[in-house]
Amino acid sequence: MKDKLIWHKVLDNKSDLADGRVISVVAGKKQIALSNFEGKICALDNHCPHQGGPLGEGSIENGILRCPWHGWDYHPCTGKVPDFDDGVDTYPVEERDDGIYVGIAEEEPHETTLSDIMAETMVNWGVDTVFGMVGHSNLGLADAFRRLDKADKITYIGIRHEGAGAFAASAYGKLTGRPAVCFSIAGPGATNMYTGMWDAKVDRAPLLALTGQVATQVVGTGNFQEVDLVRAFQTVADFNHRVQKDSRHTELMSLAVKHALINRDVSHLTFPDEIQRIPAGDVSSSTADGRIGKRAISPDPDSLREAVELIRGSKRPVIIAGHGARFDMSEIIRLAEQLNAPVLTTFKGKGIIPDNHPLAAGVLGRSGTPVASWFMNESDLLVVLGASFSNHTGITPKKPIIQVDFDPLALGKFHKIDVPVWGELKTTVELLIKSLKGFKDTVDQRPEITERRKIWHEEKLKRLQEDRGKGVSAITIIDALSQIADEDAIICVDVGNNAYSLGRYFESRKQDFIMSGYLGSIGFAMPAAMGAWAATKGQRQIIAVAGDGGFAQYMAELSTSVKYRMNIKVILFNNAELGKITKEQLSGELEVFATDLVSPDFAGFAKGCGALGIRSEKNTDLSGDLEKVLNYNGTALLEVITDPLLL
Repeated sequence: MKDKLIWHKVLDNKSDLADGRVISVVAGKKQIALSNFEGKICALDNHCPHQGGPLGEGSIENGILRCPWHGWDYHPCTGKVPDFDDGVDTYPVEERDDGIYVGIAEEEPHETTLSDIMAETMVNWGVDTVFGMVGHSNLGLADAFRRLDKADKITYIGIRHEGAGAFAASAYGKLTGRPAVCFSIAGPGATNMYTGMWDAKVDRAPLLALTGQVATQVVGTGNFQEVDLVRAFQTVADFNHRVQKDSRHTELMSLAVKHALINRDVSHLTFPDEIQRIPAGDVSSSTADGRIGKRAISPDPDSLREAVELIRGSKRPVIIAGHGARFDMSEIIRLAEQLNAPVLTTFKGKGIIPDNHPLAAGVLGRSGTPVASWFMNESDLLVVLGASFSNHTGITPKKPIIQVDFDPLALGKFHKIDVPVWGELKTTVELLIKSLKGFKDTVDQRPEITERRKIWHEEKLKRLQEDRGKGVSAITIIDALSQIADEDAIICVDVGNNAYSLGRYFESRKQDFIMSGYLGSIGFAMPAAMGAWAATKGQRQIIAVAGDGGFAQYMAELSTSVKYRMNIKVILFNNAELGKITKEQLSGELEVFATDLVSPDFAGFAKGCGALGIRSEKNTDLSGDLEKVLNYNGTALLEVITDPLLL
């Protein structure tokens, strides 16, 4: 029985292909070398058997079609090699009234591959988003993602730079506590993801990195784009393996996702090219059923008792909550209310308690306010929950400290802690609340919080009046953003003076804030906004706050946002310099050097990408321009010309 032919139109008119010319066309999934030879349209398989060179990019010389890569010769219509019996396949051609058609045998049903079952296993474990770039060494795995995307089982977002994909996946993990995928080819595509992978690792965000790799048979030979990715990623990836033909494939993917989830870390799998399309046979995908236990880790009774005793002996306890506490704030606020304790946050933890809560005392440290530092200094006990004692936060070691963390290595990491408590925050805080029931011996610090806030607000009003006529002040931008942004917006902030100003001046309600914390990587905000958009499926307002230096690093991703119809709003501080570095040079009594920037018209660039772009240069125009951007249905950018000295 002959194969059933499916006819595909490949040319509107025979005259569109000049006599003696050959071109590449696509018929279904087949690439065809279509030639006009001696008045006849002929169709050959487009792949030269030597190295797969595209015959359609070759030329016809003296009646012979020559491969453009290595000069192998074929007859343009028969596909035969002169003086030999072999050659390339031919396909039937029909010249019809409405164009040229090529007949291709009906496609065989898809046979499930190793990539298919590993990708399905990943989905079964709850992974639903991939940020990636398709290339020659990851095509088999990319095809598995295509099938899942078509079936609405994953969202695949094609990024413009692999580094942006890794940052987006990191932000997704920080926001949700679940891993997203960053996906690349071998070699440079994979190494481009390295910075974003480290960002996730040091901020304890789960992330799954999947990379293509050159074929196993040429690993170690210096092949094109070959990098030993397992060795390259061994410091950043907690789980790090190369997929092999005899691997337990679904178990390997299960362990990769499990390590990312449980350890809040980075997992990496690399797929040699030939592995990706191997038929899976009777092996099917795995699920997470019965693979993860409950994570309600209770603290050691003695540690809990010591913590309770220390709290009972205090009069002015203060709670310091970090990014690690973001999923447990309802319990933490209950404890704070029971103890009349002000709640300070780290910068990474900004927004986890609304600034209008009676016990909220703002951000502590370099990006913080005098309110927070005052209460830390006046306290007689610090209860530190999910925070890492970063230098930027500046938690004093001179006060008695109780520290609670799920990671035993984080306890007392930098200096001695009076009571280190190993346990999950929610479970531990609930036990503290129960153990402290009826305890009412602390000072009610709410009136003092109100007073210190009033003093700070008066100071902010003074700063709002400052205008040197050299651009908009940072406080004006952040104050307006505080008033206009949605109550539950997600705000992704870059590194630099813009971040310090946001931490200091933004009055949070129910917003979430995402940043590159311990790594402090410039360029984070725009890719992070894409990760936040994917995590929320576009159901919340997404705002990226960035400086001109940071935004320029991944500005091409604005076109990604437009392509996928992401409702991302970029608030861009343009002061024509790396302002934070200028400050550091001056602080170190150094000459200012190489921090000045020459930038494009960012608002014009946004328009060129298909987004809304507005440029704002005066304090009087800012609120109106900001409202236009935030209310726009689609990707929008507000470029604000800022005064670098008014921070």
